[in-house]
Amino acid sequence: MTPRDSSGKQRNTSDNKIRRGPESSSSVQHSQEIHSPEEKPERPGRSLVTTNHDVIRRWAEERDATPATVEGTEHGDHLGVLRLDFPGYGGGGKLRQVSWEEWFDTFDKRGLNFIYQESKSDGTPSNFFRLENPQREDA
Repeated sequence: MTPRDSSGKQRNTSDNKIRRGPESSSSVQHSQEIHSPEEKPERPGRSLVTTNHDVIRRWAEERDATPATVEGTEHGDHLGVLRLDFPGYGGGGKLRQVSWEEWFDTFDKRGLNFIYQESKSDGTPSNFFRLENPQREDA
């Protein structure tokens, strides 16, 4: 179960440090690290990276995206491939919505980084994101 703070809000169990390993991509190396929702990109179009649950959830909710997993990729009772389900995208009917608690629990257990953009270089909102496990080539 994910810990909660005194107000009942889900507490970020990650240490807010970007996870690095032998398979870290150049995307992580060249991205601006974001550790809290108050931090802003240096410029439009900047690649960002975080492990902070509040940052990820805020970014997704601003785009009406919900946490999901790809059906058929589960491992027993563990979630399979993590995704965010954006309105109008549909995911080919293979996405199953899950709770934020399940999504973040899996995110942390797998040691993932969330690489994303707030906006494109022209300033329009961006839905770009990628999950990366710096310990595994096949993340």
